[in-house]
Amino acid sequence: MLQPTLFPPPSLSVSEITHYLRELLESDEILRDVWVQGEISNLSKPVSGHIYFTLKDPYSALKCVIWKTTAVRLPLTLQSGMEIEAHGGIGIYERDGQYQLYVDAVRLTGEGTLYQEFLRLKARLEAEGLFDSERKRPLTELPAKLGVVTSATGAALQDILKTLRRRYPLAEVILAPCAVQGDEAPPQIVRSLAALNAEPGIDLILVARGGGSMEDLWAFNDERVVRAIAASHVPVITGIGHETDFTLSDFAADVRAPTPTAAAEIATPNASELLEGIRSLSERLGFVLLQTAVVLRRKLNDRSSRLEMLSPAWRLRSDRQKLDELTSRLDQAVEHRLQMMQSDMRSASRHLASLNPYAVIQRGYAIVTDQTGAIVRSVNQVQVDDVLDIRVADGMILSRVLSHTDELPSEGGSDEQK
Repeated sequence: MLQPTLFPPPSLSVSEITHYLRELLESDEILRDVWVQGEISNLSKPVSGHIYFTLKDPYSALKCVIWKTTAVRLPLTLQSGMEIEAHGGIGIYERDGQYQLYVDAVRLTGEGTLYQEFLRLKARLEAEGLFDSERKRPLTELPAKLGVVTSATGAALQDILKTLRRRYPLAEVILAPCAVQGDEAPPQIVRSLAALNAEPGIDLILVARGGGSMEDLWAFNDERVVRAIAASHVPVITGIGHETDFTLSDFAADVRAPTPTAAAEIATPNASELLEGIRSLSERLGFVLLQTAVVLRRKLNDRSSRLEMLSPAWRLRSDRQKLDELTSRLDQAVEHRLQMMQSDMRSASRHLASLNPYAVIQRGYAIVTDQTGAIVRSVNQVQVDDVLDIRVADGMILSRVLSHTDELPSEGGSDEQK
């Protein structure tokens, strides 16, 4: 019979052992990063936004949880019975002691193999230079004719046409219909691309299809399609799947759009924005023309003034003004000269008047002349009995010389001596 130990091991509570197991599982390197394959069952999507389901195979079942933040980014819609591969880490829900997979990524079964093929083909084509940025060509800003490679009955075509009618109804659309899924899709896509490249006047080609799984989109990872897009002499825009979907065709295209609608938006300008731009340019043009007209008018006026100054008429007017000024100055000079001459003449007249013998006569003197009219200035000019004319102030006196002497009476003598 076993004897009780003196030092029994401590007992653990259920929550303690569960917590211990949780830490043990979540610290395991393999269980923290694992892909699990199985069929979805017991799918539940409560209002919280989280997703709960069970992955099962013929022998076992595994509880799975996808939190809301991850659920909104899932590339596919989960349904019961769907075969998937779920990625995440193993943990324990401590309340029930249930281990479960916390899922952070989901893909359809078989996509793992497809993805490896995708990476292999991408590396080979990339090494050939098919994805080089130097090969990318600029898009036509105002395309007149657009080619579309897609299914004639798919939603992608309707999205493209609706977007084009709304944004840029001037563009002509040429559809080259083809299958976009399945084995027959790659050769049809290649033929459609070739047909549009042979069509004259095509400015852009849109290669598009709606969303789907990696297997659904695999035609656009086909090497034939990728090489046909790279060889197209017309620029190509791809709009394949959803925003998170990437195909090798996207890498080969000149521009990759996240959706078919976005491809149509990238390919065309917005008509309303063009009209607004035209109105703005028209206003700017009007302003520039007005400013130019003002500047040209100012230059014209300036040159007209300069030309007028150089014209004979302007010089004639200027010379006439100068002539008027010179005439005025001449008149002033003549007037001044006349005044000076008049002043000189008056002065001379006064001087002459002072020398006028007749003026002397007026003061009581007389002028004596002989019969020849010569003025008698000396007694030596006359003889006794000569007849002399004596001119006084009021007339002439005829006289005869009785005698003459050269002696003058002294001043101050008696009246008889005088």
